[in-house]
Amino acid sequence: MPRCRWLSLILLTIPLALVARKDPKKNETGVLRKLKPVNASNANVKQCLWFAMQEYNKESEDKYVFLVVKTLQAQLQVTNLLEYLIDVEIARSDCRKPLSTNEICAIQENSKLKRKLSCSFLVGALPWNGEFTV
Repeated sequence: MPRCRWLSLILLTIPLALVARKDPKKNETGVLRKLKPVNASNANVKQCLWFAMQEYNKESEDKYVFLVVKTLQAQLQVTNLLEYLIDVEIARSDCRKPLSTNEICAIQENSKLKRKLSCSFLVGALPWNGEFTV
C-alpha cells in the first residue's frame, strides 16, 4: 500500500513540474508555415469564403446582401489553425436582408444602388471540425 501512494505522489508531481518549467514567452502560437498561394477553387477556401461572407452580411448595416463577384487571391498560413487570407471583390445584390433559403440573388444593376468593394478576409479554420473564425 505505501508503495502505491509513493507512486501516485510521483505521478502527481510530474505534471506540476512540467507546468512550472513552462516559459510563457514560448507559449505563443507560432507560424508553422508562412503564407503561400492556394487555388481559389480549393474546397477549404470556398468554405472559408462562404463563412466570411455570412459574417460580413450579418455585421453589415446595409439593407442588401453582398455577394462575391471575384476571388482575387487566396493564401494559406499554418499556425494552430489553417489561416486563409482571401482577397475578394464583392458587390451589393438585389436581395434584401434577411435572406431566405430559396432566394436567388443577382448583382445589383440599379445605378443608384450599385456598390462594389474590395475586401480581405482572414479566416482561421479547422475545417475537419467545422470550426471557423474571422
